[in-house]
Amino acid sequence: MPFQPTEDQLAFREVARRFARERLADGYQKRAKGHVLDRELIREMGSLGLIGPDLPEKLGGMGESSVTAGLITEQIAYADFNVSYVQLLGSLMGGMVAKHASEDIARDWVPRVIAGDAVIGLGLTEPRGGSDAANLQLRAEKSGNGWRLNGEKTSMSFAAQADAAVVFARTGDPQGGSRGVSAFFVNLAEKGIKRTHFDDIGTKPVGRGSVFFDDVPVPAECLMGEQDRAFGTIMAGFDYSRALIGLECLGPAQASVDETWAYVQQREAFGAPLAQYQGVTFPLAEAETQLTMMRQLCYYTLDLRDRNMPHTAEAAMCKWYVPKTACEIMQQCLILHGHYGYTTDLPHHQRYNDVLGLQIGDGTAQIQKLVIARERVGRVALQYDRRAKGAAK
Repeated sequence: MPFQPTEDQLAFREVARRFARERLADGYQKRAKGHVLDRELIREMGSLGLIGPDLPEKLGGMGESSVTAGLITEQIAYADFNVSYVQLLGSLMGGMVAKHASEDIARDWVPRVIAGDAVIGLGLTEPRGGSDAANLQLRAEKSGNGWRLNGEKTSMSFAAQADAAVVFARTGDPQGGSRGVSAFFVNLAEKGIKRTHFDDIGTKPVGRGSVFFDDVPVPAECLMGEQDRAFGTIMAGFDYSRALIGLECLGPAQASVDETWAYVQQREAFGAPLAQYQGVTFPLAEAETQLTMMRQLCYYTLDLRDRNMPHTAEAAMCKWYVPKTACEIMQQCLILHGHYGYTTDLPHHQRYNDVLGLQIGDGTAQIQKLVIARERVGRVALQYDRRAKGAAK
């Protein structure tokens, strides 16, 4: 089914495109060296309706489609990959809070996310978990009418900047896997919370780091969803973010290709523009083909979501294939710029380093392929792994 945006969706895309080109593009590399994002810039995004457009109208959103959120994400990422994280997290975490948090918490926090006044992070990954996301050690123990959190979350985006986080913690059997996991909405201004900042090679302003919880009190009303059953219920929302991540990675790759087309028409070698040589233009033609196919896949996945149709396998395809291919495209663009492309004057290296992290974060390619296989043949896809583990004991 071909994807064709509506007039309203095209209007949103144009607003995002203009904001990205006029306010973000020139400052991308300078902002990429910092360790925080400018909150005033985020508020400007919010004032234009570029954060969480798909969130409910009753909470200050516009009730737009997932496709609309994707169009905005791609345009922002074209100019500044790191700023696009704000919209992606706004839709993902804002939607999670709107759907699973208490009414009071949703009314308080979701409008602030939409306005750019607050950032909500995700506390899922732990040091010994990695891809084994359900292997949680952080504990939530009953304490009076509430809970107390003890443990560590790591590789959390906006770890040092987020105002709150949805934190997954073990409330049941320590050996229960995904069973016995609950989710809590945690105000990160609480006492007993310490944060660190990783010195990553890319996405520095996103501020990935660890968050430590030392006997942090959490009121009972901050429990999200059903106790001990949150992992499967709330994690289902990550099919959405995987498609958005695909578009987030596609944006900078398209920017590099556009800039390289312009360069090869201007640069001359052997008395002719580089664009006359097939060895130069064929890689760009291949890149345009890949970008077009990936874009169709991502929007097709979001359209399936908007129509309440299964899209888990398609989302996993977006997540593993687009970051990998986008990096390959940007590397080719850097090389086609010759020795100048290897300098920091041009943005290709920065885009590459920023996108590279999403070949790891939010689920590796191996995990996504496992998801696709499971969707096609059921849990038989896991049987070999289980036999191997049993033989090793």
